Amino acid sequence: MSLPARGFGDRVDRARGQPGRGARKEKHSLYTKLGYAGNTEPQFIIPSCIAIKESAKVGDQAQRRVMKGVDDLDFFIGDEAIEKPTYATKWPIRHGIVEDWDLMERFMEQVIFKYLRAEPEDHYFLLTEPPLNTPENREYTAEIMFESFNVPGLYIAVQAVLALAASWTSRQVGERTLTGTVIDSGDGVTHVIPVAEGYVIGSCIKHIPIAGRDITYFIQQLLRDREVGIPPEQSLETAKAVKERYSYVCPDLVKEFNKYDTDGSKWIKQYTGINAISKKEFSIDVGYERFLGPEIFFHPEFANPDFTQPISEVVDEVIQNCPIDVRRPLYKNIVLSGGSTMFRDFGRRLQRDLKRTVDARLKLSEELSGGRLKPKPIDVQVITHHMQRYAVWFGGSMLASTPEFYQVCHTKKDYEEIGPSICRHNPVFGVMS
Repeated sequence: MSLPARGFGDRVDRARGQPGRGARKEKHSLYTKLGYAGNTEPQFIIPSCIAIKESAKVGDQAQRRVMKGVDDLDFFIGDEAIEKPTYATKWPIRHGIVEDWDLMERFMEQVIFKYLRAEPEDHYFLLTEPPLNTPENREYTAEIMFESFNVPGLYIAVQAVLALAASWTSRQVGERTLTGTVIDSGDGVTHVIPVAEGYVIGSCIKHIPIAGRDITYFIQQLLRDREVGIPPEQSLETAKAVKERYSYVCPDLVKEFNKYDTDGSKWIKQYTGINAISKKEFSIDVGYERFLGPEIFFHPEFANPDFTQPISEVVDEVIQNCPIDVRRPLYKNIVLSGGSTMFRDFGRRLQRDLKRTVDARLKLSEELSGGRLKPKPIDVQVITHHMQRYAVWFGGSMLASTPEFYQVCHTKKDYEEIGPSICRHNPVFGVMS
């Protein structure tokens, strides 16, 4: 039996109603993904914002809250909120963490009733949370879900664990594991997260200040320097289109430049856009930008002089900081998650660069021992799969569709007996067969 699920603040939930139906919702700082468990993709992806009427005057911090009564119902979420210029638009989630619980509760109310069209009393919910979310935040979540919405069951899952589960689609049953290194890269941030047997090794997580938005800005700058035909108001949109349609990761920068220089007609693409103001068409040639954009993952100094560590070195450092007995499994199962890992050959390039780093270390160990030690080769595997873009969503949808989901959920009865502290800890799902 599987049913709706939904999440907020970088959480996902899922609810259960009639047998065989399921729903769930996952949410990041910028967008919330919601739908029912058992589906491969979210039914809705909406901006994680809410538009409200504020009752207080500017600067009146003590009273700066939404009026009670009729105005209490006068709010909009998602795309509707962005389109309301006379309302104050708020983003209750920042960097995946809920900052305003009052607004979050209202946001969830519309998500459940208006989008999912579900009765929360009939559904179990699966929520996703970012790594290093605080236990107190889990308690606030439990209070809202059990007291405001009266849900029968709740499970809060860590996004990295769900991303690992999503990668099972590309593996044999016997190879499925919840140990691995997750590289989660979206629009605003990239995280490298080691997971051992379903538990995140929080002290070893690393953050990389390079993600999809940075690639867009870098391509925008390259086009500005080279192409004069792009209307200024279309500059960012054009860069984003180039990134999403034409970009890929190359194996060797010098060889790639030579390819374009010797046979440009084969590699240079034409992009045609429409000026939003004049409605006239404009065309540009897309050349080096195709491979230079994603290259900032491997040469971040191109776009950010303050951060020069390639992603392969960050991954290696994360795994080396982990306990020695889990390092080999972490190298063997490096899973990609998020839209910014979708560039063609991204996984292949990362695996090659990481393998070189690991092999160089093993060779150095052998040389330092005078040849007496022969280290066993380390198997480095970067897993790419067709569910990468919505990996967290799909992993949650898949796990929330199993009978085991109901066994690991915290129930309303448990909540009433023990209190919100029960949600400080959530059991790890076993490996599905």
